[in-house]
Amino acid sequence: MEQGNFTYILECSDGSFYTGWTNNLERRVKAHNAGKGAKYTKSRKPVKLVYFETFLTKQEAMRREWEIKQLSRVEKWKLI
Repeated sequence: MEQGNFTYILECSDGSFYTGWTNNLERRVKAHNAGKGAKYTKSRKPVKLVYFETFLTKQEAMRREWEIKQLSRVEKWKLI
């Protein structure tokens, strides 16, 4: 996968969603599944990538991460 800045949504094994941002999406998803991604996903493995957006800058990706985190579960499903 090409480099960039990504905002992504993972679906955890318990059906919950985790939203984050990274500059290497493939490596980040692998880290989550190895228990090294985030405290939240550590106990909810395996996770699967269900959505992502690409941005030119880190700031744009971080801003979008914040926006998505404000959405309800239903709104996230619609986005996905």
